[in-house]
Amino acid sequence: MQRILITGANGFVGQILCKILQEAGHHVIALVGATSPLPKHANQTLQCDIRDAQGLELAIAEAAPTHVVHLAAITHVPTSFKEPLLTWQTNVMGSVNLLQALQRHAPKAFVLFVSSSEVYGASFKQGIPLTENTLCQPMNPYAASKLAAEAAFQEYFRQGMPGVIVRPFNHIGPGQSADFVTASFARQIALIEAGQQAPQLKVGNLQAERDFLDVRDVCGAYIKLLELADKPATYPRCFNICSGQPRKIQTMLDTLLELTGKTIEVVEDPERMRPSDIPSASGNSDAIRQTTGWQPAFALQDTLNDLLIDWRDQVSKG
Repeated sequence: MQRILITGANGFVGQILCKILQEAGHHVIALVGATSPLPKHANQTLQCDIRDAQGLELAIAEAAPTHVVHLAAITHVPTSFKEPLLTWQTNVMGSVNLLQALQRHAPKAFVLFVSSSEVYGASFKQGIPLTENTLCQPMNPYAASKLAAEAAFQEYFRQGMPGVIVRPFNHIGPGQSADFVTASFARQIALIEAGQQAPQLKVGNLQAERDFLDVRDVCGAYIKLLELADKPATYPRCFNICSGQPRKIQTMLDTLLELTGKTIEVVEDPERMRPSDIPSASGNSDAIRQTTGWQPAFALQDTLNDLLIDWRDQVSKG
């Protein structure tokens, strides 16, 4: 049994990862913000803001982790524009605080840092699935802060800390905030079915293509990578987590609309029509497949069905 610390354990991915790890018999230590609700699936919970270096040192000393998954971050791109200081303090200095605390109190812990495919930014304009060696050209404060944090992790890796960086692409599933596109569609359909919204579904740009994965497949990839802790450090330090198959937002919407018995009109909402310089974004996942044998297991139609069922449940509970 491993002692696995999850930062950001109350988030979309964190909750699911904690549950999977706990069910697999690991000792899960959830690190959440000072005012956050306590997570359901954890053997131990610690409360600390990762921007608090001293508090984080105490938390790491208490946790004594063998493995760490660092999820805690400001992840919403529009928020990163509105709150740049919060974004940089959390995503960069929060990460440095964690690295420093681990170096002092758990130097042998294997750390998996969750970055983002957003770091590739303008390189997606090539229109091909990108590899980990592609030039990173961030296009928003969130992506820039994640790339800066990657640099910090690479420096600690150079000094001998064990671990890897992951760049997950779009991941979806039950529990995701309606700030994200497929969850927004599912929520609106559930509200329309319940008679709480007129039968009009408001959308933004449906022609953009993105690389979607089920969140459970993403968690599966993280768990496979945590197993590298027991192997010689000859593995790559950075991995894309993706399907390699770009899918139009329109296709995702059409699949969700096929799952409802309601007749729904699709209406373009000017407030959602954010201009996108990236018509298509997808990644190459050869590195993780060859290193760990990971591959996606969930069909996206099933994921979208689960997402809609979850929103129906949330709407029914008010």
